[in-house]
Amino acid sequence: MSSAVDTPPAVAIRHVSKLYATSDGQPSWALMDVDLDIGAGEFVCAIGPSGCGKTTLLNLIAGFIEPTGGSVHCDGRPVQGPSPERSVVFQEYALFPWLTAQRNVEFGLKMQGVPPAERRERAAQLLALTGLARAADRYPFELSGGMRQRVAVARALATQPRVLLMDEPFAAIDALTRASLQRELLGIWHKLAPSVFFITHNIEEAVYLAQRVVVMSPHPGRIEKVLSVDLSYPRDRGSPEFAATYARIASSFVEPQDRDTVEHAA
Repeated sequence: MSSAVDTPPAVAIRHVSKLYATSDGQPSWALMDVDLDIGAGEFVCAIGPSGCGKTTLLNLIAGFIEPTGGSVHCDGRPVQGPSPERSVVFQEYALFPWLTAQRNVEFGLKMQGVPPAERRERAAQLLALTGLARAADRYPFELSGGMRQRVAVARALATQPRVLLMDEPFAAIDALTRASLQRELLGIWHKLAPSVFFITHNIEEAVYLAQRVVVMSPHPGRIEKVLSVDLSYPRDRGSPEFAATYARIASSFVEPQDRDTVEHAA
């Protein structure tokens, strides 16, 4: 009889490297020998400087690109292209401007051949979950930035993915709205329990959201450290424990001589 130990992780990345050709024809390694597991229902944040390969890693998990070397598996099966099991929320909202919020959320379900009544019901449930029940018939241009990103999250969740991939989804949103969206995202995660791989440049955001933080270094992109965040939810940004975790993560990717100059991310 199989045990929990035999259950494969939601995402398994093994010795993954990715080589790109640059405009001058010289090869550039975006990632080099990356290993990472993401457990079922786990919330993992990746953080690091621009050019460290965070988005490349997300795109590999999504199946948008293939590794030059190594392998990516989801639930024990090789990733061989995009799949509804792995939904993506981008920094830019990427909504269809000619569709209402309701129809945007329904879109993936329609592509899967889900009957109209079922997809309307599921979309309505997700819009309610993201606080947009009254905005179902509005078009993207009628929504604020925060509301558009809520629609994007609802659309990503509509196909009931096992893995939710988020590429700096709140980076372009004002601080107050971002904090609200972070709380809502955690509520959705606790309720629906997808595995989440969330890219951010913001250390505070990573500490607030993640169970583990993947710290990446550039040129070529490698995983420097994987740090556990042993804080219970909901997290208090003003607590000494939060500040200590922030400092521990910040010090892990700043050179020793620069650690005294680390600034708190907005």
